[in-house]
Amino acid sequence: MKRFLIIITAMLLVIGIASPLTAQADEGVVDERLGVPIVVYGADLSETEKESVKKSLKVAEEAEVEEIIVSGSDLVKYIKDGNDKARMYSSAKITRQEAGKGLVISIVTEDNITQVTSEMYANAMLTAGIEDAIVEVAAPKKVTGHSALVGIYKAYEVTGETLDTERTDVANDELNLATKFSKEAGVDSDKVSELLTEIKKQIAEKNPATKEEVEKIVTEQLSKLNIELSEADRQLLIDLMDRIRNLDIDFNKFSEQLSDMTSKIKEKIGEIDPSFWESVKEFFAKLFESIQSWFK
Repeated sequence: MKRFLIIITAMLLVIGIASPLTAQADEGVVDERLGVPIVVYGADLSETEKESVKKSLKVAEEAEVEEIIVSGSDLVKYIKDGNDKARMYSSAKITRQEAGKGLVISIVTEDNITQVTSEMYANAMLTAGIEDAIVEVAAPKKVTGHSALVGIYKAYEVTGETLDTERTDVANDELNLATKFSKEAGVDSDKVSELLTEIKKQIAEKNPATKEEVEKIVTEQLSKLNIELSEADRQLLIDLMDRIRNLDIDFNKFSEQLSDMTSKIKEKIGEIDPSFWESVKEFFAKLFESIQSWFK
């Protein structure tokens, strides 16, 4: 009986500790400081598809939203040589967060976004200059997911920010290259995201002065992550990272953001620091010792 009481008491304490960590922001409340969520719909959605996207993004649960449409004309604004006839189905809801909160990306219709992962979106968004936002992506049918990025650009600017079109163009090329490596080169999508993040992190920290130095960083990270690319794909990666090196970016801040992303990616693919689990084990051992002393 005593052992049963100890276990029940421990469970109640753990629930009490965990509850604050899982608490969500109040739903149905307008944040007057950061503005309402922006919902951006692909221009080629039918009315039925639009309603499906609204349901997926839980638009009705928001106290208030601003709704906009993204089309091919927006694509050519943010992406050089973009196709203004492109079909736009991917949609998104963007909710601004306080400075320092970072990016939280979720694909709420995972079966319908077939090529782009949440980490790929996050990587491209950081390159584009988007930060501190909750972004939810949805599509009513199977699509690659590329057009959602343009919608996110437009929605972010609706909140009052201005994006550098050089950065948005490079970010789009980064997303295209990421999906190319995943689809055509057979590299696991999480490994692709880790590769891009680590290379950009090294660029931010080492501040390479030449393309040759960028190439050295790329080669080192490919070797470190045991990723093999064709010579053509390797050159595309070097060219992209050299363009990123030349962007007007606060690389100190960029490095901090990338470090946070690295941690999230490693957690997802199981590369969690073993010391974390040791600390968890130690915490529960001490907790049970304390509880046992109450019943002596």
